[in-house]
Amino acid sequence: MADEAEDAILAYLKDNDEISNSANFAQDLGFSHDDIVNVIRRLHGFRLVDAKDIRRERWVLTEEGKTYAAVGSPEFQLFSAIPPEGIAREELQKKLDPAVYKIGCQQAIKNKWVEMAKTHVSKKVQHADDKVKNLLLRIQNDEAVNQEDIDALKRRKLIIQQVWKGNSVRKGPEYAPKRKRAVTDLTRENLQRGDWKELEFKEYNFSAKGQPVEGGHLHPLLKVRRQVQTIFLNMGFEEMPTNNYVESSFWNFDALFQPQQHPARDSHDTFFLKVPSSTKMLPEDYVERVKEIHESGGYQSRGYGYDWKREEANKNLLRTHTTAVSSRMLYALAQKPFAPKKYYSIDRVFRNEAVDRTHLAEFHQIEGLICDRGLTLGDLIGVLHDFFSRLGMSKLRFKPAYNPYTEPSMEIFSYHEGFKKWVEVGNSGMFRPEMLLPMGLPEDVRVIAWGLSLERPTMILYGIDNIRDLFGPKVDLGLIKRNPICRLGL
Repeated sequence: MADEAEDAILAYLKDNDEISNSANFAQDLGFSHDDIVNVIRRLHGFRLVDAKDIRRERWVLTEEGKTYAAVGSPEFQLFSAIPPEGIAREELQKKLDPAVYKIGCQQAIKNKWVEMAKTHVSKKVQHADDKVKNLLLRIQNDEAVNQEDIDALKRRKLIIQQVWKGNSVRKGPEYAPKRKRAVTDLTRENLQRGDWKELEFKEYNFSAKGQPVEGGHLHPLLKVRRQVQTIFLNMGFEEMPTNNYVESSFWNFDALFQPQQHPARDSHDTFFLKVPSSTKMLPEDYVERVKEIHESGGYQSRGYGYDWKREEANKNLLRTHTTAVSSRMLYALAQKPFAPKKYYSIDRVFRNEAVDRTHLAEFHQIEGLICDRGLTLGDLIGVLHDFFSRLGMSKLRFKPAYNPYTEPSMEIFSYHEGFKKWVEVGNSGMFRPEMLLPMGLPEDVRVIAWGLSLERPTMILYGIDNIRDLFGPKVDLGLIKRNPICRLGL
C-alpha cells in the first residue's frame, strides 16, 4: 500500500504543480490519510518532494452536544413540557430525564423563561427560541459562530476543538517520476551478475551516533571512596580488614572502655542478633583486664565502679562503628614487639535510627588512626589539616567534645564556601590509656584517630540533599549512569 501511495504521489506531481491538500488527495484516490502523510515524509527526506505542514482547527460537538442538536437543549425541553396553565414540580420532574430536568431548570431560570415556585412551575414568556440547538447545528455544518457563543458552549462542554494536520506537496530538488531505491550493501550476487555498476548506494552518515554501549557504572559512593582511599595510601596508611559486619559487644564497646550502661548499647540504638546471639571466641586474659579496668580502674583511672557482666560483652550485634575493627587491630599489634602503624578503614556500619533525609539505618564510616610513641594533640591537629586539605577542606576549626574512648576529643568543622557557614565534618581524639594499656601496648605509646561518614561529603559533592536518593532501594539508576567523575581537593 505504501509503494502504491508513493507511485501515486510522484505520478500526480509529474503532470501537476502541487498537491494542495493531502487529505483531499487521499480521499480522491482511496488511500488512508495517515499512509499518505507517512509517504510524503519519506519522500521529503529523499528530497523528491517539498512538503509544507497544514494545520486547521475546528469546533466539533461532544456526545452531549450532538444529543442537544438532535432533540433540543435541556432548557428548551423543560420549557416545552410546561403547559400554558403551568404544572406541578413533581409532574414536570416525571416528564423529563433527571439530568435534563436539573440542567433545564438552571438554564431556564437564567434565561428568565420560567418561574419556579415551591410546588408549581409556570412560564414567564409565551415563546422561546432554542438558541443552543441552533448554534450547535451551525457548528455541525461548519458555519461561522461568534466567539462569545463559542465560549458559552465550551463552558457547558458541548463542543471541543479538533486539530487537523496535513500537508501540501510540490516537486523537490531531486524529483523523479520513480524513486530509485538506494541499496545499503554490496552483495556477492551483485558482483556475480555485474549489476553493481548500475546500483545507487545509500550514502554513509558518518555523523550518526551508534547504539549506546551498555555497561557497568560506578556508584557515586564508590567514586568518593576510591578518592579517599587514594588519599590514605598517599599518606602512608594501610587498610584494616573490615569484612565482618557482625561483631561482639566486647570488641564494639567494652574494649573501647565504653560502660555497659551507656545509652548507645541499648536496643533502641543498636541491632542485636538473635542467632547466634553470643560469641564464644574472646581472649580470656584480655577480657579479665578489661573487666578490671571497668570495675575498679587502673593506670591512674578510677574506672566506672560497677559490676561488669560477661554475658553483656558476649552479645553479638551489627557493628555500630568501624572502631571495633581498630580495637582488634591494636590488640593484635600489642601482641608483638611494638612498631608504629598507620591504619585506615572505609566500610559499612549499622545504627538503629529513624530513617529521614539525612539518616539511614546503615551508612559508611571513614576512619584513620596513627599509633606511635609520644604522639600529642598537636600531632592530631596537624594530621587532620593534612588529611582534610587533600579533601579540599583547608579551613578547619576544632571544638572540644566527649567520647567514652578518647580524651581529649574534638569535633571537626570545615568552612563550606557554598553554604557560607561552618559545617561539622567529623570527630577525632586520642584513645584513652584505659583502652590501650589493658591491650598490652607500651605506656609511652599514643593513638590519635578520627572518623567521618562517607555519605556526607558525597552528598555535598554531587548536590544531593536526601540521603535516600544516594543509598538504598529508592536510588534512581539514571543518577548512577550520569554522575560525573569525582575529583576531591580540586
